[in-house]
Amino acid sequence: MYNDIHEILFTEEEIFEKVKYLGKQISQDYNKNDEIVVVGVLKGASVFMADLIRQIDIPVYIDFMAVSSYGYSTESSGIVRILKDLDFEIEGRNVLIVEDIIDTGLTLKYLTDNLRSRNVKSLKICTLLDKPERRKCNLDIDYIGFEIPDKFVVGYGIDYCERYRNLPYVAVIKE
Repeated sequence: MYNDIHEILFTEEEIFEKVKYLGKQISQDYNKNDEIVVVGVLKGASVFMADLIRQIDIPVYIDFMAVSSYGYSTESSGIVRILKDLDFEIEGRNVLIVEDIIDTGLTLKYLTDNLRSRNVKSLKICTLLDKPERRKCNLDIDYIGFEIPDKFVVGYGIDYCERYRNLPYVAVIKE
């Protein structure tokens, strides 16, 4: 599809199987009568979240937040801006943050601190991709799809300058 794809890290089939597995894990970790508010971090997590919630068999509410620390760069600035806050009240609720990729963790640390301050019942984190080599803060990640090396990836919702989100796989782009 694109000439600048260097290598495919995870195929569409591998992602599908992992999403099914994560949905089953999440469903088992809550009581059947529990409800969770799944908070997708826009824009990158939207594709993953759409597939994930269809694999969860307990009541789910969805909401989105838009945060930015990258802009049009491949490196996080470390300065987090909330561009869109939640529409849904989360006080006293089980919240599951869904991320596309966790890199330095600075954005997610800011986000989890922010959401915890809203007196949630529980807060868990689910990410499709984890890049632990780059971590700059401690995070407890409850559900991890794939651990990846320190490479810049795109696809399955993850972009570079708003491109590549529509790829059905996760790939490394050429330098």
